[in-house]
Amino acid sequence: MTNADREFDHGMTDRDIAFLLADAASAVEIGTAPTQAVIRGGRRRRARRWAVTAATAALVAGSTGALAVTALPGDGGHRVAPATPPATSATPGPVLQPDRTTLATGTDQGTPWTVTLDVWPAPRDETEAQTLLGAMTTYGEFPADVHKASDLVGRSAYTVRQSHGDGDTLGTPVSEGLTAPADRMAGTDLDSVAVPLDPDTPGRPQRLVVGHVARTAQEVTCSWKNGTTTKVHRATSTDINSDDQTIRTPATSPYAWFVCLAPEGTAFESVAVTR
Repeated sequence: MTNADREFDHGMTDRDIAFLLADAASAVEIGTAPTQAVIRGGRRRRARRWAVTAATAALVAGSTGALAVTALPGDGGHRVAPATPPATSATPGPVLQPDRTTLATGTDQGTPWTVTLDVWPAPRDETEAQTLLGAMTTYGEFPADVHKASDLVGRSAYTVRQSHGDGDTLGTPVSEGLTAPADRMAGTDLDSVAVPLDPDTPGRPQRLVVGHVARTAQEVTCSWKNGTTTKVHRATSTDINSDDQTIRTPATSPYAWFVCLAPEGTAFESVAVTR
């Protein structure tokens, strides 16, 4: 089963999704959109997704104390086209799709890998939030702390994905959440997650570290169990080069984001803002 199958094969077919989105669009004029149905579908996918993540990921708490559920409105970095086109609505308006930013890409032992960030715009009211939930469902993305459409109003949603191998175009979610415009980090604040580089092979060493820091951070140091370190500095451009691990700060994000990869044969030990 591919990653794409894993994301969408959770009791909700394409036809089911299309039906929900059609109802959501028509409800803008004739009634209330089936928000709870969309939420239930998202919860089914989320339950399995986080069950897999929990078995393989180490949550690394920095000075803020926990893995933050915050989003990155994704300007900056290198953008790529979304993996799957979103469903369109009969109601005129902007096409709802995530803004995808590539945070890092490289090749390890001959296999390509990529870390991307999908960001959804903050809806202005509950009607927009209902429509947004439907669009997010078509991508298999749903923030863990959203219980009703109004939870999204004024807040941006994000999902960090990792891909491993040429055929893995959709990627596996490793982090997701919401943020408000006033959210900020400062000083050496840091939140991150460490996971195996190959998400389809649970139990492998946690070599891939993804996290976010204050916009003022200039250097992040990842320490590995073999005693070596990897220092990640600020990106000097928006271009992404293979194996280029940097700190990136999208213009509309309250945070900067980084990715670092442990050498083959070792695994994650710790991470800190060092400048």
